[in-house]
Amino acid sequence: MANHKSALKRIRSNEAKRLRNKYQHKTTRNAIKRLRDLTDKKAAEQAFPSVVSMIDKLAKRNIIHSNKAANLKSNLSKFVASL
Repeated sequence: MANHKSALKRIRSNEAKRLRNKYQHKTTRNAIKRLRDLTDKKAAEQAFPSVVSMIDKLAKRNIIHSNKAANLKSNLSKFVASL
């Protein structure tokens, strides 16, 4: 167990950040799955910018690696273009 006040605070803040990161990551993954399930090109083109924005935010906050974000965006744009 932690012996210092600052260590206890760090434990609390780390847990809060972990839960926030987990929520944001899961929400983005669900949005990506919903986009990939779309068959209508117009609907996919409307959903694409918001999904890309979510991916960019994850990369900016170091929840996912920037290269992974680039790969996801590239593959999603290819998917939307192929519809």
